[in-house]
Amino acid sequence: MRRSGSILVVDDEEIMREILEALLSREGYHVRLASSGEEGLELARSFLFDAVVVDVMMPGMDGLTLLDELKKLDDDLPVLMVTAFASVETAIAAMKRGAFDYITKPFKNDEVLVVVHNAVERRQLVAENTALRQSLQAQYQRFAGIIGRSPRMKQVFDLIIQAAPSRSTILITGESGTGKELVARAIHANSDTAREPFVPVNCAALPSTLLESELFGHTRGAFTGANEARRGRFALAGRGTIFLDEIGDTSLDFQSKLLRVIQDREFQPVGAERTERTEARVIAATHQDLEQMIAERRFREDLYYRLRVVEIVIPPLRERTADIPLLARHMVRRASALLGTPEAVLSDEALDRLIQHAWPGNVRELENCVMRAVVIASGNVVRPEHISVASPRSASREPLPSLDHLEREHVTRVLEATNGQKGRAAEILGVSRPRLNRLLDKYGIE
Repeated sequence: MRRSGSILVVDDEEIMREILEALLSREGYHVRLASSGEEGLELARSFLFDAVVVDVMMPGMDGLTLLDELKKLDDDLPVLMVTAFASVETAIAAMKRGAFDYITKPFKNDEVLVVVHNAVERRQLVAENTALRQSLQAQYQRFAGIIGRSPRMKQVFDLIIQAAPSRSTILITGESGTGKELVARAIHANSDTAREPFVPVNCAALPSTLLESELFGHTRGAFTGANEARRGRFALAGRGTIFLDEIGDTSLDFQSKLLRVIQDREFQPVGAERTERTEARVIAATHQDLEQMIAERRFREDLYYRLRVVEIVIPPLRERTADIPLLARHMVRRASALLGTPEAVLSDEALDRLIQHAWPGNVRELENCVMRAVVIASGNVVRPEHISVASPRSASREPLPSLDHLEREHVTRVLEATNGQKGRAAEILGVSRPRLNRLLDKYGIE
């Protein structure tokens, strides 16, 4: 397969220049030659190259000095060092100074082509990612981090813009992991009350008795443990937005009280005799089929229609595979930043594997997969062997790993990537230091 790309070869030996030019030109690369470090630097200042092949030992400006100058011109430019076997230590030193890789003399043609291909691939992927990042930056800022260009996501963006200026209640539906809270935040960010609080509440995380107190507040002595009065989330939201996630997990009794808040714009703190007014906008979300729950008498029909003044349906990732490259590359950049490593890039083969997966866990599953891939990737290029996805159940009868197994593996790899720095590892994992310490004790990780 013929390659594309522009290569600069810098070597003071004419025979080496001719060998590399013939080898790389046959592969389809456009090759320019320089007989000294000084000449190579001038060419690099005048032309854009996808990679530079530099001999370490040259009179005048040697390879290491040229490497330093090239990195000043363009830090992303892959520089490959050519060295005799006896000078491998020099090549390793060059790697620490930013060289992409090194080639030892005498070299095999296939080895040179593999290293050059990897360098050019990374260069081109970085350039592609940069252009993509610039084009998506405005969208990312406007829509609270939601990324997508597929027709289904364009419909979601249109609904966000249309619904944001109003004060209507909104129901967001979609499978777990599709980004329902991000949509709610985007609606709030584009509303006239964007400066007011956005208050998220996970209804599934609290029993009904505590959920009522959490949302409406309580008076002192209203129940055991209520040692002082506390304002609820509706009061804290002011004229902003209160986001009720997993509304389908609430009890019928709580649904009755929420219905009154939406209808009358009033709520009553637990233990209080008087009602309070609220101007907060309500956005609710669920992964459940509320119409089926209504048929089963597990969800109030009147509340459903009060919430569903505007409905936004978030498509699962398998129905918008065109967005996977955008999402995956963004996640790779973010994972690299969190790990404090040079920005990794996705190879085409790795991207193909991501596109072919069904992603039952949607965007959340993709993000976890990408984070793991960046942690274990070498050379800052994510390849297919770094992508770990669960096979469809019908394709294999082997038992799937337990959650504990996956959690232990993930914690271990992040610790390795951070060289055992627990503070940094906790930040990447999204947990507190005490929580991380408990995980280490739980799994016996030193």
